[in-house]
Amino acid sequence: MANSGKKIDVEQIDLERMAEMAAENPGVIPFPHTVGSAMIKPEDKGKIKGRSLSAMYEQTELDMKQIYEQMQLLAKQAKVIQDRVEFSERMYQAKMTFEPLIGKVYHLYTNKKGEDVLSLVSPKEWGKSTPFQRFICTAKLLSDHTWEVLERGEQAD
Repeated sequence: MANSGKKIDVEQIDLERMAEMAAENPGVIPFPHTVGSAMIKPEDKGKIKGRSLSAMYEQTELDMKQIYEQMQLLAKQAKVIQDRVEFSERMYQAKMTFEPLIGKVYHLYTNKKGEDVLSLVSPKEWGKSTPFQRFICTAKLLSDHTWEVLERGEQAD
């Protein structure tokens, strides 16, 4: 058998000295504990906190902007619903000689007395012999019993 190197004399090893050179918990020391360890540089804690705060403010600003845009959209949708309800009240106050059906289209006119009248007949069907003073709108009765305006008359209010 060939001699593969020096023999280690166990008696010569100073265990106390080696214990001083080794860390009990090498993962928590702020420097590399072996020659092959990754280089650990101390960081400027102010820079770390500054970058973190900057990122936090940027992200929360984006979140707040998104929430604000959602609020604007909800406000617009609420306005559309409110307008539809107000118009629906006008439709239900109009004179009608029939029961409107959900999903059907009807036409609102003003008669010569200035009263609103709901009709099944469109302005095109009347031709020039319309019995009404003014065409207000064409509307559809929705399933929630509100009315959606499909077409407005030229002088509709």
